[in-house]
Amino acid sequence: MRLFLCEKPSQARDIARVIGAGQRSEGFLKGEGCVVTWGFGHLLEQAPPEQYDPALKRWSLEALPILPSTWKMEIKKSGRKQFGVVKKLLGQATEVVVATDADREGETIAREILDHCGYRGKVSRLWLSALDDASIRKALAGIRPGEATYPLYLAGLGRSRADWLVGMNLTRAYTVLAQRQGHQGVLSVGRVQTPALRLVVDRDREIANFVPQPFWEVVAHLQASGGTFQAKWQPSDASIQDAAGRCVSEEAARSLAQRVTGQQGRVSHLETSRKKEAAPLVMDLSSLQQEASRRFGYGAQQVLDIAQALYEVHKATSYPRTDCRYLPESQRDDAERIVTMLLHSDEVLSPLRQRLDTSRKSRVWNDSKITAHHGIIPTAACDLAKLSDDERNVYDLIRRHYLAQFLPAHEYDRTEVRVDLEGEAFVASGRQVRVEGWRELFPRAAVGDGGDEEREAPPLPSLSEGECCQARQLEVLAKQTTPPKPFTEGTLVAAMKHAARFVTDERLKARLKETAGIGTEATRAGIIETLLKRGFIKRQKRALVSTPTGQQLIDALPTVITNPGMTALWEQALDDVAAGRLALQEFMGRQAGMVEKLVQHARESTVTMPQSKSKTPGKGAGSRRKASSS
Repeated sequence: MRLFLCEKPSQARDIARVIGAGQRSEGFLKGEGCVVTWGFGHLLEQAPPEQYDPALKRWSLEALPILPSTWKMEIKKSGRKQFGVVKKLLGQATEVVVATDADREGETIAREILDHCGYRGKVSRLWLSALDDASIRKALAGIRPGEATYPLYLAGLGRSRADWLVGMNLTRAYTVLAQRQGHQGVLSVGRVQTPALRLVVDRDREIANFVPQPFWEVVAHLQASGGTFQAKWQPSDASIQDAAGRCVSEEAARSLAQRVTGQQGRVSHLETSRKKEAAPLVMDLSSLQQEASRRFGYGAQQVLDIAQALYEVHKATSYPRTDCRYLPESQRDDAERIVTMLLHSDEVLSPLRQRLDTSRKSRVWNDSKITAHHGIIPTAACDLAKLSDDERNVYDLIRRHYLAQFLPAHEYDRTEVRVDLEGEAFVASGRQVRVEGWRELFPRAAVGDGGDEEREAPPLPSLSEGECCQARQLEVLAKQTTPPKPFTEGTLVAAMKHAARFVTDERLKARLKETAGIGTEATRAGIIETLLKRGFIKRQKRALVSTPTGQQLIDALPTVITNPGMTALWEQALDDVAAGRLALQEFMGRQAGMVEKLVQHARESTVTMPQSKSKTPGKGAGSRRKASSS
């Protein structure tokens, strides 16, 4: 009997429908020679410390570190009945097809069940990128051997065990230390959540410690033969400039304005060049979360839930938990069908019909850039009336980024001009759109790719080099430098994904890949929710800010735990495990060694935290904390 093991019931129903397994039973669906069953996400979890030693139910520094030599899993209470169903089916199976989500966590959900039940038969892998019937049939035709994706399971085990080691040992250590000083709460420490908190704390302190510096801009209103335009003064005297070239002397700015008003200047440099902007790539989960946060104020978890519903419930889009923004060359065969489907589903898109060209090949089609999954795209016809407003907004972002691949590049003429006035340089730039191209898909500033100020630059009048123009008016604008902006959920997701950018230690930086981040596409939203629930950060309108408890926790912990760069390095190592470049045993050995040192550091530390009204954890309270990427 061939057994398909899915991650959740809805996924199982989709696969069963395609393979003809329509006979319903308790916990599974049956067909001719095949059965489809499911979990509810993880049916198993890491056993708590007291399962290794009952004495560990009591929290104490003396019992640390807890370093299991043989790891134990236990069945979740909520999944015991279904686990029994799956275990019985495994005893009858001649082949298991792992049909969970096609990622590290999905692999782990299935394989940990197989290991716990002692299954030793044939294993294959169904690698699904979408749950519409056509995509399922395509995946069934290309089922992979189980060993091809087994390293993903090893990486999943490494992640789960590393989280357990850090969470169980350091949460206990720092909670006990804080309680000695009168704090009555649990200080949750996590391998990923703590560095994410550090990002927010550092940003908040940067804002709090920011001292605005004044500077002055001088803007000339110039009259040329072809019309008027504005140009900004570029100071040349280093003694009145800051590091960014801004004028920091009000006296110099006002003196210049008085001296130049009414004077004749000359166009000393004029250059016009044609620029082309390629369409933005299709979206991965992080970019979708960032864009939906920026445009609609949606939270990261909210966007993930919506994207998951579009994939699982509506069958309208491809797998959402992807870190890739490219598409494989083979996907071009589906372009005509998908574009036609999108045009038929919404008359709002009808004006694009004549300009969409599915034979156009944008930079998105690149096999060398494909990771485990391609970017998020529409897959099948979708009844927009069945979508909620929030679902429509997120779906619209996905479909527009896909359609943009088949429109021309956005083209414009950029003109740069320099005017010499009384020996001083004034500069201006203008922009004239020549081909709207893919930008007609997006309202103004609806693509989070920067450059808004340049796009808003009005066209300059007709000018020629050497032409004279008069400074009819000069404005002196008093300005101040501005602090960095607080994180939003979207920008925090981006910061977590690109954590290497926040690393200042040169030795650590040298070991990190440019793309190194903390967490994964699938876990970052949950990490933010965890920090919110534990009271380490809070929402202020659209911003995320740290609380005093969160700030003091970061101050109490050693840098090796709070440094995003160190966690990014461990994530990099997990990627090496998933790729077969690093053995799981070696990874866990490094983790255990680090935890031993951190526990010793804790023993030599004192922790001062704000008084809390929370109840003190009793015997083992908190020791059943779920091991997660936090």
